[in-house]
Amino acid sequence: MKWYLHKILYRLAHLIMGVLIRRIDVPVPELLTGVGCLKKLPALLKKSNVNRVLIVTDKGISDLGLSSRLITALESIEIFVTVFDGVQANPTIQNIEDGLKIYLRSRCEGIVAFGGGSPMDCAKLIGARVGNRERSALKMRGGFKIPKKLPALHAVPTTAGTGSECTLAAVVTDPENREKFSVASHHLVPLSATLDPELMISLPPHITAHTGMDALTHAVEAYIGKIGTSFTDSQAEKAVEIIFTDLEAVFKNGDDPNLRANMAMASYSAGLAFTRALVGYVHAIAHNLGGLYGVPHGKANAIVLPYILEFSRDACQEKLARLAVVGKLGDGSEPKSELSVRFIEKVKAMNTNMEIPSRVAELKEEDIPLIAKRALKEGNPGYPVPKLMSQRDCQTILRKLLP
Repeated sequence: MKWYLHKILYRLAHLIMGVLIRRIDVPVPELLTGVGCLKKLPALLKKSNVNRVLIVTDKGISDLGLSSRLITALESIEIFVTVFDGVQANPTIQNIEDGLKIYLRSRCEGIVAFGGGSPMDCAKLIGARVGNRERSALKMRGGFKIPKKLPALHAVPTTAGTGSECTLAAVVTDPENREKFSVASHHLVPLSATLDPELMISLPPHITAHTGMDALTHAVEAYIGKIGTSFTDSQAEKAVEIIFTDLEAVFKNGDDPNLRANMAMASYSAGLAFTRALVGYVHAIAHNLGGLYGVPHGKANAIVLPYILEFSRDACQEKLARLAVVGKLGDGSEPKSELSVRFIEKVKAMNTNMEIPSRVAELKEEDIPLIAKRALKEGNPGYPVPKLMSQRDCQTILRKLLP
């Protein structure tokens, strides 16, 4: 009886959530696309009246020299550049504070997030701290707790997966409690997104696979959730079609700029979808696998996605069937039950073909109750999922992930 009452309350929360989110005017970044489009970004920074900029990135990007062209171009038009490349794979509260100190010490006026999801999330929250000095990252946890605007923020993704270049969310790790948490605000949406496929050519196959499946998870969870709109559905469908067509191809041939450009657009479209329609239990579980064990987010999403789709299938069969048709797995005249199963089998096959495991090597039986508790604290009622999950349901699924 208690679970039944909880379900009623959660669904009521989702109804309210849907109404409120539709009333929020989520900005859309100015979009730069195509090979070599990075060279257009300095003019946008000038347009934003930025003369001193902090580039937020990680050591891997710095070592590869991916940002060197941008730095040279900025300095050529007398924009002073400071680089903060101390972002960890799962950015921490300390990373944010370190970046804030460098921003203030260098008297910066804007930020360029340069890299994958980690530098982008870190850059967003550095900007949030600049604009809201009285609030720590922990006090920003959850939704819409950033009252003041950020300094000018521009995003340059070097992976095709997170969609963070167009979302109102950022994820940060709290090492003290070994957990991740989300921060959401329309102030976190960057002013521009630069999708230059040249920056993604050097991505190794396993990162291509993980980030691509991250984008697929964004699209699918936004699509099957309860608060999607015609806009979010169209963006999710666009992302799924591209990913089903091109992800395995770019996994095998990462030097193809057209495939890289397509995947960058898929990630962007999936970002537009989920920042308005939200995600689901795949992300709730993946965040906690990342927080507890450091499992890369895209990899965790890829592993968990088929299990959650199987759990949810009876509640979102029609939507999964539509995605199967979008993904060219059949046509609309076939039974929805068959198409929905075919969609899930396709996801499994993609994981197998790209050498993504079906289990989580780090997972321990004794941690399952804690992971389930934390995942459901995040997901119930935070995500408008098609089928609600209890603690017992979540633990059952987690046990399927044991090595």
